[in-house]
Amino acid sequence: MITTIDEERGEVIVRDGNHETRHSLATAEGFAAASRAWLRATWDSKYVYSFAWMGRPVIQLPEDMIRLQEVIYALKPDVLVETGVAHGGSLIFYASLFEAMGKGRVIGVDIEIRPHNRAAIEAHEMKKRIELIEGSSTAPDVVEQVGKLIKPGETVLVVLDSNHTRGHVLDELRAYGPMINVGSYIVATDGIMEQVKGGPRTGEDWDWNHPKAAAHAFVAEDKRFVIEEPAFPSNEGVVTERVTYWPDAFIKRIA
Repeated sequence: MITTIDEERGEVIVRDGNHETRHSLATAEGFAAASRAWLRATWDSKYVYSFAWMGRPVIQLPEDMIRLQEVIYALKPDVLVETGVAHGGSLIFYASLFEAMGKGRVIGVDIEIRPHNRAAIEAHEMKKRIELIEGSSTAPDVVEQVGKLIKPGETVLVVLDSNHTRGHVLDELRAYGPMINVGSYIVATDGIMEQVKGGPRTGEDWDWNHPKAAAHAFVAEDKRFVIEEPAFPSNEGVVTERVTYWPDAFIKRIA
């Protein structure tokens, strides 16, 4: 696929084989085509490695964090569980939202929390709202530890951002799905892997071996869940779809 952005004419030209389409940049279709090319550029250039929240690196697309913030504020969960800690920036982000709302806490799970990252998280002013668990996110004892930190009747939101293979994410969905309340979500991040295959740091199997595939497999086997995009709480423009590294990520419990 070849995408050409013509700023002088204000249009996007997309060529797929012998087929060509043209869209105005002022349309949702034009914005989506330009955004798809931009997302590939952000991947190739490692753009998402350039952000921090309250001093800790956040390896996420900012729009994904803002969109998730919209969901967190609307849902006001008591507990947010995140698998995959890395530098801890996203844990700090969620904890700061809970601090502003006056409720909520974060449980971070990682197979290895490096000493310098643990030290930075534990020294941070938001640590009072963060609990760290070291171990595989799918290990029964780790899942049990997480479950024991959740009180009866609490609303739980889960974000999966650890090992992004289809099999691992599907195992996480099966393990943490029962913790989700009706109306809440389990979010399978980084399904963009399928879209950026062929770029730097990608694998030959990324056309099928990714979180988006796991999400679809999970909702096919467990009818209590559906893939459902949260509505934008405010929108005065023509764009109705997220610019995201997390396509089809929001898995909502409906029963």
